[in-house]
Amino acid sequence: MIHDDIAGFAAALPRTGAVAGLDLGTATIGVAVSDGMRHVASPLETIRRRKFTTDAARLLEIVQARAIVGIVLGLPLNMDGSEGPRCQATRAFARNLARLTDLPIGFWDERLSTVAAERALLEADTSRARRAEVIDHVAAGYILQGALDRLAHMGAADGG
Repeated sequence: MIHDDIAGFAAALPRTGAVAGLDLGTATIGVAVSDGMRHVASPLETIRRRKFTTDAARLLEIVQARAIVGIVLGLPLNMDGSEGPRCQATRAFARNLARLTDLPIGFWDERLSTVAAERALLEADTSRARRAEVIDHVAAGYILQGALDRLAHMGAADGG
C-alpha cells in the first residue's frame, strides 16, 4: 500500500521492525536500512539498474533477508516543491513495487540528500572513485534518516 504522507505510512507500520530507504536514480538505486527500533539508518548497497523486474527482485531479497517492514522512497521534488518528471518516475516505480509486496511504501522529500551525502563524503576525505561507488546508498541513508527522525518525532507526539 502506497502512502503519500508520512503519517499514513507511520500508521501502516508495526511498532518495531527495520525500514528500508531508497534513492532512485536513472542508473542506480541506493539502498539503506534501519535498525529494528528505527533509530539509525545505515547505507547498505547500490543496485545497478537493469530492468524493473531484476531491480525489484534484488530489493525484495534485501527486504526478506533484513526482515524489512516498510519502504521509504526518496521523492525528488523540485526546489520550489513542485513535482517534475523524476517524481512521476518514482511514483511509477512505487506503484510497480506495490504490486509485488504488501509492505507499506512511503515517500520522503529527498531535496538536497545527495548534496548532504557528497559533503559528508568530502569531509571524510573519501576519494573521488570511492565517492562515485557509495554516493547513492549514502544518499539513501540521508533520506531514510530524515524519515526515521520524523517518525520518532510523531511517536513522541503520540506519547509512544
